[in-house]
Amino acid sequence: MERDMKRGFTLVESLIATAIFALLAGVIYQTSALLIRTVGAYRENVTISSLANEYMEVVHNLPYSSIGTSNGAPSGPLPDSPNSATTTINGTDYQIYYAVRLIDDTADGTAEGIGQNHDETPADYKQVKLFIKNIRTEKRYSFLTSITPKGLEGMDNGGAIAVSVFDASGRPVSGAKVSISNTVLNPDINIPDLPTDSAGKLVQVGLATSSNSYHITVSKDGYSSDATYPVTGANPSPTKPDWTVGAGQVSNVSLAIDKLSDLIVNTVDTSCAVLPNMDINLTGEKMIGSGLPKFNHDYTSNSNGVITLNNIEWDNYIPLSLESNYTIYGTAPTNRAKLLPDTEQSFTVLLGNKSANSLWVTVLDDSTDTPIENASVTLESNNPSYGKTKITGGSVWSTSNWDYVTADDFLSVEGETYALRLLDYSGTFASNGSLVSEIFDTGFASTSYRTLSFEPQTNPASTTIKFQIATSDTSTTSTVWNYLGPDGTAGSYYTVPNNDIDSPDGRYVRYRVMLETEDTSKTPVLTSVNINYVSSCQTPGQVFFSGLSAGSGYGLEISATGHSTQNVTDISISGNDKYEIRLQ
Repeated sequence: MERDMKRGFTLVESLIATAIFALLAGVIYQTSALLIRTVGAYRENVTISSLANEYMEVVHNLPYSSIGTSNGAPSGPLPDSPNSATTTINGTDYQIYYAVRLIDDTADGTAEGIGQNHDETPADYKQVKLFIKNIRTEKRYSFLTSITPKGLEGMDNGGAIAVSVFDASGRPVSGAKVSISNTVLNPDINIPDLPTDSAGKLVQVGLATSSNSYHITVSKDGYSSDATYPVTGANPSPTKPDWTVGAGQVSNVSLAIDKLSDLIVNTVDTSCAVLPNMDINLTGEKMIGSGLPKFNHDYTSNSNGVITLNNIEWDNYIPLSLESNYTIYGTAPTNRAKLLPDTEQSFTVLLGNKSANSLWVTVLDDSTDTPIENASVTLESNNPSYGKTKITGGSVWSTSNWDYVTADDFLSVEGETYALRLLDYSGTFASNGSLVSEIFDTGFASTSYRTLSFEPQTNPASTTIKFQIATSDTSTTSTVWNYLGPDGTAGSYYTVPNNDIDSPDGRYVRYRVMLETEDTSKTPVLTSVNINYVSSCQTPGQVFFSGLSAGSGYGLEISATGHSTQNVTDISISGNDKYEIRLQ
């Protein structure tokens, strides 16, 4: 029987054929897309290369004295970033601009050099950077060349600005962006984003002479900014006025920046209950001119009584109540939020009923600058008649008997005074030793730690005393104690008395102390350690007198155990006044 050759495809065969076709189509599509991208990238590279050659040739055809940018120093006909040129190639727009710098080469000395290292004509050559930016993709290409003058160096009548950038600890900041502008000259000068070197320095040479008109700003991602300021009617005496450049002179300017921090402000009442929607002003202590703070802003706390300030500069921030019915009764920490770089600081503002006249008194130790707990503050007056005594809040854990949990074999308390020192091996001291303190219970889970002080405050040269603080909400055999330094990490140490503590809140606290010497004929000596802390709703070292009558006949008597008593007379009270008393 003859086989039927006209049978159709089965369903399975149809599905397989469809899948094979789809797979082949996908491969063809991906290959085509890859070819398109490759061709596009190649075409872009060819275009960029052609543009770079064309626009670099423009530079090479200019006279050396004319090589400069519209608002740069040196100035010239080349477009810079604010005045860029645009060209279109194959339907794609490209932005073209230059940056030109005069380079002070170290080979023949520098403008800042001394003696034989000083260069009287520091404008050695010009460095030209060409930028080509694809406007659609925002991809930017850069090309660098150096051009030297024919014959002798020189700018006839120029000067230089040497900018030094350092952080809060005085260490140089590399990679900071320095911008220099001058709107008095014609044409204007506008030189953006010049980087500082590894020593935190930037020297710009070849600047035209001009008096108090070079505006300098410095910034860095994640850091605060600093600047010079023009003389204006609002700021007639800037702390750092815009700079002057003299002929043949190097003008030195120092600016400070550091990592940004966060400040959390809590507004509470006298029972520590949350006070929402409180209007508070915060003013920094850094000044840009006479009576002009760098930071001065008004805020309103949220429904949880919190004001969150993210990414602000390290500074001391002073609060002021803007409320008509509330005034500040105290703060924790004392009087101001001392915000360090790269930290998060909590700051509590205690608000109470506002009276027409009041007095907020803070009592500090004169030598350690720390608040004094349990100080007696008496406010008296015969006219108007008044008399009341209050006790300052805040607490201090003091140790001087060297009870400890663990210590190595290289420490001793023997000697003329009962003090901690390195072990003496018949006239030669151990090079280092450490001790971990006992655990101290503050009694409150919400305890915050404020300052660390120790005595004596000075020790022999080549010796060091280093502390770290550990806190915890528990105190059991399984508790892990994380010892931290002033930047909140395990890699830093408190080495200076009266340091602000950067450690988490916790009911329990202990410290680790390390004594070290580079000269084994000497040892550091430690006689006492004080840690100031605030628990519950206390305001350390502060008292508040409300409901006073205006008058000039008030007097204060302040006393505390271990301190001399101080009397202040003829105090005039009018409105909501503040007093800071220091006891020796």
